[in-house]
Amino acid sequence: MDSRTYYYARVSTKGQNLDRQLSAFRSLGAQEREIITDKESGKDLDRVGYQALKSTILRRGDTLVVKSLDRLSRNKSDIYNELRYFKEQGIRLKVIDLPTTMMDLPEGQEWVFEMVNNILIEVLGTIAEQERITIKQRQAEGIAAARENGRKFGRPILVRPENWNSFYNAWQRGDITAKKAMELTNLKRTSFYKLAAKERQTF
Repeated sequence: MDSRTYYYARVSTKGQNLDRQLSAFRSLGAQEREIITDKESGKDLDRVGYQALKSTILRRGDTLVVKSLDRLSRNKSDIYNELRYFKEQGIRLKVIDLPTTMMDLPEGQEWVFEMVNNILIEVLGTIAEQERITIKQRQAEGIAAARENGRKFGRPILVRPENWNSFYNAWQRGDITAKKAMELTNLKRTSFYKLAAKERQTF
């Protein structure tokens, strides 16, 4: 089976346009049927067009062209994983903004592209790992600072209001409605019924 070239363009919202990316593809000779697009955020990989590329369109030996690496994802870790995926699947990735990846090498010199690809994977993997470490460190520092300021984490313990017994019993007798009991005990609907459920469990 002959290898084919496909092109992937993405913008983050439906209000943005793909013109700049599509123009770059057409200058390389791309046909409309070879271009797959998404108008979705790059925060993750769960996009209709991109998933179709990976699951049903691209085959071993094919080439995928993107304008820049962040069109695959905004997440460095995801980019790293996708580069490894394409390498393992025998799919060549060309990135217009990285001219070295665009080279058509003479037969026997494919090792040059392999070297470039490995460097990209290694660099992005290192960046992604450093970002994960930095994020975890910031989260830990933020939690520590918040605790120092008296902030508590986790769901607050549900405590019965001081007037709970009288109004709960009045509601049980039918003297007042549940809504009125919630107002008088200053409880939200969920909290009120949770306490009521606990009350019934004690009997």
